[in-house]
Amino acid sequence: MSSFNVLLRKEWRENVRNFKLYWIPIVFVIFGVLEPITNHFLPEIMKSVGNLPEGTNFAWPEFRGEDIFVSLMSQYQTIGILVIILAFMGSISGERKSGTATLLYVRPMSFGQYFLSKWVVVNAIVLASVWLGFFAAWYYIQILFNSVSAGEVFTFLGTYSLWLVFAVTVVLAFSAWTSTGGVAGLSILVLLVFQIIDGVVGAYWTVTPWKLSTYASYAFSASGDQSAYWMSVGLTVALIILLILFGMYMSKKNAAKTLV
Repeated sequence: MSSFNVLLRKEWRENVRNFKLYWIPIVFVIFGVLEPITNHFLPEIMKSVGNLPEGTNFAWPEFRGEDIFVSLMSQYQTIGILVIILAFMGSISGERKSGTATLLYVRPMSFGQYFLSKWVVVNAIVLASVWLGFFAAWYYIQILFNSVSAGEVFTFLGTYSLWLVFAVTVVLAFSAWTSTGGVAGLSILVLLVFQIIDGVVGAYWTVTPWKLSTYASYAFSASGDQSAYWMSVGLTVALIILLILFGMYMSKKNAAKTLV
């Protein structure tokens, strides 16, 4: 395990040096703060800058705190996923292209430990950033809207966190497999385009990782049959394990492509 600890420290220091440990949490926290504040003051903002005809009245919906959590999640589902892809798409492919990986491959190490060290550190950064964003939103939700049960919030976050782990694993597995440009295209296809497809025609299936964000929102409302939720959780965990094994295999197979 000593070599794994060395790889973990190496990944941690690298993310500190390239400031990912700082700017990624800041991005998610900014969105977390803006979402409840913007929705609370939206009627006043529209009245002041909307140039509406005099006497025009709109029936603005009354948002609840639970609605703000779901709205923020939708922001993270697009902009947040793009941040994850852009920040980590070169985690492995970039090291092969730059030749940095050569310094690692000549040492006695396991490619499984190499991939897992990146997986652990990237997931730690992403999950910590997203949770900080939701906690920042929760603080303002408690002030500007209604109080939301801690049990509901943590159930919501737990389910959504599994989707984020899946997203990170997809990006890293593709990074082990192909070039950085290919990682970006494939990750966008799997994590964003498939998400849109699921939203359009997803009524025909209920068991899929792309449904986890929907199931996460059920934490704030009474739902009936939970079998599809648990089957989706099980399927997602299985896919994460398969993607990790795939990433380990491709890291080893593509080691010879590293530039010297």
